[in-house]
Amino acid sequence: MNVSSFFALPFLLLFFNLVSTCHVADQKALLAFKSAITADPSGILSSWKPGVDCCTWDGVTCSVPNRVTSLSLYGQLDRPNAFLSGTISNSLSNLPYLDGIYLVNLRNISGPFPLSLFKLPKLLFVYIENNKLSGQLPAAIGNMSQLEAFSVQGNRFTGPIPSSISKMTRLTQLILGSNLLTGSIPIGIKQLKSLTFLSLERNRFTGAVPDIWGSFPELRILRLSHNKLTGKIPRSISSLAPKLSYLELGHNLITGNIPDFLGNFRALDTLDLSSNYISGVVPKSFRNLTKIFNLDLSRNSLVDPFPELFVKGIESLDLSYNKFHLGKIPKWVTSSPIIYSLKLAKCGIKMKLDDWKPTETFFYDYIDLSENEIWGSPVGLLNRTDYLVGFWGAGNKLNFKLQDLRIVKSLKYLDLSRNVVFGKVPGGVVGLKNLNVSYNHLCGLLPATKFPATSFVGNDCLCGPPLPACK
Repeated sequence: MNVSSFFALPFLLLFFNLVSTCHVADQKALLAFKSAITADPSGILSSWKPGVDCCTWDGVTCSVPNRVTSLSLYGQLDRPNAFLSGTISNSLSNLPYLDGIYLVNLRNISGPFPLSLFKLPKLLFVYIENNKLSGQLPAAIGNMSQLEAFSVQGNRFTGPIPSSISKMTRLTQLILGSNLLTGSIPIGIKQLKSLTFLSLERNRFTGAVPDIWGSFPELRILRLSHNKLTGKIPRSISSLAPKLSYLELGHNLITGNIPDFLGNFRALDTLDLSSNYISGVVPKSFRNLTKIFNLDLSRNSLVDPFPELFVKGIESLDLSYNKFHLGKIPKWVTSSPIIYSLKLAKCGIKMKLDDWKPTETFFYDYIDLSENEIWGSPVGLLNRTDYLVGFWGAGNKLNFKLQDLRIVKSLKYLDLSRNVVFGKVPGGVVGLKNLNVSYNHLCGLLPATKFPATSFVGNDCLCGPPLPACK
């Protein structure tokens, strides 16, 4: 290093230090934001201290010299005390360079939608998720027309989606799920032609699913489940076939048949039509859905025949509570190397369970074969699972010794009621969340558990709490 470089180094360090020091007005605005927070038990804002450069504070980014450009505060849902209580201070309007605000999983942030965001001309990304904001979305929300992503999912917003939303034409993500929004889905949403992600699920929307889907050439994810939407699946949804990966319409009041055109959705990963009033057959065109991982058609009025699918590896399948008579578990299910959830309750399956030899049992989390005509023993199957969370086999003719069942640590739900299971109730059931072995042929002293008598009634000679004492 030459002499001039040696003397220049301190000045360079001083220059960069000055560059990174946050603007006094930005620091003042952030400290005012902190002062509106009434509880921070895990210290999310503990680094926010006067006299310390606010560009170094946790959750603060300064991509422009001296100026705060992003505020990112995340709670942790698996840590009960990782939350913030309080309101969103109007001081945020004094952060003119802010382009992103991410207040996610903080849980206890309350108050109305923060009108201070309207005064931030550079703002592009708003994610205020899983908090307790309430009231109506502002009628003038469309004035934030520069936004590229807008998510307020997991709050308590009420009322309709403002019609001015049609002006937010730069949005690629509109995520309003898990609120208390009402009214119909506004037709004006069709102006948001750049959307890749539209989520309106878990609200209280009514009226027909609008026939506007020809306007979204880039849409990958469409979530409308858990509302009160009516009518048939609109024809224009067929326009989404080239790119759509997630189509979720479950838990609505949708009627009619499953349209043939859904078989053209070659990129489809997840299709959820569960808990509607859909009737008729599953189209033969479904054999084209070779990439589908998650298929839920449960709780409708669908009838035979169910088409043979050519799925390379289904992860999750639920056909329960329709009017199917499958006879056996389909081959394309048995051969899946990655399946973790199989639910075929009341699907007209008549088979000996010992004869079912799935290619892979390692990944199974959930198996529901309730209300069929299945006999034999599940022991060979279940004792090959290491991560099973739930097995439901109620209302069959399963016949085996209960003590032979290996109860893995992960198992939380076990329902073997109304079968012909015999033997004793093993002590391993103590770790379960839910247990039902009622109406079988079990005998002997019950282990000490928290389960009610209804879990054990109707057996040959079980005794001990919560049942009568042994004689």
